[in-house]
Amino acid sequence: MLSSLRTPFRLSTPPYSSNSSDTSYSADSSENLKSVAEEVRSLPQCIEIFENGPRPVSESLALLNDEEVIMLAQCGKIAAYSLEKVLGMNELERAVRIRRALISRASSTQTLEASDIPLSHYDYSKVLGACCENVVGYIPLPLGIAGPLYVDGTLYPIPMATAEGTLVASASRGCKALNAGGGVTTVLTQDGMTRGPAIDFPSIVDAADAKIWVDSEEGHATLKKAFESTSRFAKLKSLKTAMAGRTLYVRFATATGDAMGMNMISKGTEKALEVMQERYPTMVVLALSGNYCTDKKPAAINWIEGRGKSVVAEAVIPGKVVTTVLKTTVAALVNLNTKKNLIGSAMAGSIGGFNAHAANILTAIFLATGQDPAQNVESSMCMTLMEAVNDGEDLLMTVSMPCIEVGTVGGGTVLGPQKSVLEMLGLRGAHPTSPGQNSQGLARLIAAAVMAGELSLLSALAAGHLIRAHMAHNRSQANTEPVATPATPSSEKGPLAKAHLGRSKDSEKSLHHSSSTSSLPPYSK
Repeated sequence: MLSSLRTPFRLSTPPYSSNSSDTSYSADSSENLKSVAEEVRSLPQCIEIFENGPRPVSESLALLNDEEVIMLAQCGKIAAYSLEKVLGMNELERAVRIRRALISRASSTQTLEASDIPLSHYDYSKVLGACCENVVGYIPLPLGIAGPLYVDGTLYPIPMATAEGTLVASASRGCKALNAGGGVTTVLTQDGMTRGPAIDFPSIVDAADAKIWVDSEEGHATLKKAFESTSRFAKLKSLKTAMAGRTLYVRFATATGDAMGMNMISKGTEKALEVMQERYPTMVVLALSGNYCTDKKPAAINWIEGRGKSVVAEAVIPGKVVTTVLKTTVAALVNLNTKKNLIGSAMAGSIGGFNAHAANILTAIFLATGQDPAQNVESSMCMTLMEAVNDGEDLLMTVSMPCIEVGTVGGGTVLGPQKSVLEMLGLRGAHPTSPGQNSQGLARLIAAAVMAGELSLLSALAAGHLIRAHMAHNRSQANTEPVATPATPSSEKGPLAKAHLGRSKDSEKSLHHSSSTSSLPPYSK
């Protein structure tokens, strides 16, 4: 803990001032005390002001400069984690600046204080008590816009916060191909966040009795009433139980409105367990989350039962578009998708990983819209399917994503930039008339965007252009010497690959959206 640091630190300001033993002060003299530029009073003087100065303590600290507050923190008078509390809500940036100096001077490199990590011009009031602790600044990420993409008849820009070159360009190429076929249609098959506590009982007989009661109509009704008493948005949808020895696991699933819902469902689950304990006084709640949920970990139960929003998306891409925009063929894409996404993933024993790179697109949108990025583990579980239709001329594509865990209120959605991105999409906050519609809309958008990313990457793989694009756009040109692009197997064998070779320049241009389709919005071209 930073508050326990007691070692003296090197100061970047002049030595402490000890030319005056006068420790008297008043509120009227505050400007006088702070007027000596960069002068630092002695530690006893600072302690005197801190302990016996005006109250609240924030007024006393206002009489001290940053170096003097740093001194108080170094000697244990102020805990680094409580700087916002003691300095006051009007000095949040100062608290971050002082903590940053403390951490920097305690580190071996001592680089943080003067680093390029930005500190100023940020609304830390949105962060405090909600998003992060021991804050020392913020990390900007490049924000790109792919698309736009027609999703259920509405044209959406696709916001992506990422540091991976070619990702936004590639997704835009996929959007262009999907739009040419009329866009993406989505269906929401389920909406329910889950929490799965672990409960111990004195014997397996007691655990089994509790399981039977929870599974009964009486037990379900009792727990539902208790659960829903904690929030007007929390609606218990199902209970699933399982036993392991004397431990009972209960998986609560509930609709959570436009919130992602972890806090809401945790509160409801806690209340339900309190009521359950009245019937079973000997039961012991080991953990509110017993990993039967399952949160932020790969799990078959999520893949099978769903968690958060379960979305299936569908599109038909005309064969002509596959040839001209994606530079491959319907037959090549269907074959590659089967051998790579289905058989290859099965050979690896994958759970929910029957896709090319769903996590890439989903995580970039998560970061842009203030979602919990750790939930990309289960949220990016996806099955991509392709088949030839219309006598083999066109491509039918679907993606099935049973666990998209998103919200448009709470969490990182309260932060200014993320809130602005949701506003751009028309999905910010709680829906005024239909609770849950905004968060469901975001889940539908993510599934459609994942389809665009899948389509473009698989096309690049089928055409043998992936390495070429990444070498051109996904590395530092200034610091890397040019190297020869290695030949890929598809560029050396087979008539299809030879045909692609002749169009390689066109393919690279398509990653930059340079080919024109007059019926499409400008920045998807």
